[in-house]
Amino acid sequence: MEINKPDKKFQDASIVPMHTAEHILNQTMVRMFGCERSKTSHIEKKKSKCDYFLKEQPSQEEIIKIEERVNEVISQNLPVHISLVSCSEVPDCVDLSKLPEDVSETLRLVYIGDYDICACIGEHVEQTSEVGTFKIISSDYKDGKLRIRYKLFNSSYQEKK
Repeated sequence: MEINKPDKKFQDASIVPMHTAEHILNQTMVRMFGCERSKTSHIEKKKSKCDYFLKEQPSQEEIIKIEERVNEVISQNLPVHISLVSCSEVPDCVDLSKLPEDVSETLRLVYIGDYDICACIGEHVEQTSEVGTFKIISSDYKDGKLRIRYKLFNSSYQEKK
């Protein structure tokens, strides 16, 4: 399976800012809670959700801090760029657990400044400031799983043609 070309599912321009926000949220969760990136997510234009496995429920203050940190990263106007590398060149910090067994020898890595690096086949904004304002609209915790639902406001992303 070739992974160095964007997947059709993630080429929809309407979800590009939301998909980039997912990357930032994932790295924020890794840094704040030491958990893995979201294994399940549902990315849509109007609202999205990501699930994280945590040992205990975050406090309301921690939920607020997640939102604040994501918005801090967005406001830094970090560049987002793509790099194609062989599997042997992938940095150790990149989680490859979601990749299919028949992945190609060449991987597509997405860098969000020096904040995040992830193997990904989706499209992304060029600068984090295009994402807009990240808002957690709800969260719930059950059986070790934290679900975060979020929206974006004031995105400046314009479809590239």
